[in-house]
Amino acid sequence: VQLQASGGGLVQAGDSLRLSCAASGGTFSRYAMGWFRQAPGKEREFVAARSIYGTYYADSVKGRFTVSGEYAKNTVYLQMNSLEPEDTAVYYCAASRSGSITNVRSYDVWGQGTLVTVSS
Repeated sequence: VQLQASGGGLVQAGDSLRLSCAASGGTFSRYAMGWFRQAPGKEREFVAARSIYGTYYADSVKGRFTVSGEYAKNTVYLQMNSLEPEDTAVYYCAASRSGSITNVRSYDVWGQGTLVTVSS
């Protein structure tokens, strides 16, 4: 499977964005799908994920971000509300066949990343 992330941009604090991750060459229903982000000078960190067992969120985004999937379009979304400057990062979607859903090492396939910039 290949992943293509899109939807990033420059917004103000308090605004919303929806990121999309389109899968091709396979169906994402066979994978756990995760969103990670990496800010300048920081390590890549878990944001949210969905699998057949449910959805999972980092504490920093819980209540503000929602991950969902649309099987017909083979696309996973990350709805981000009440954005904060601390959410500024490159966001990546990724697919995992096994392992801890919050661990970056569990993911086999990565999209190219989309930049989200939140101004104060």
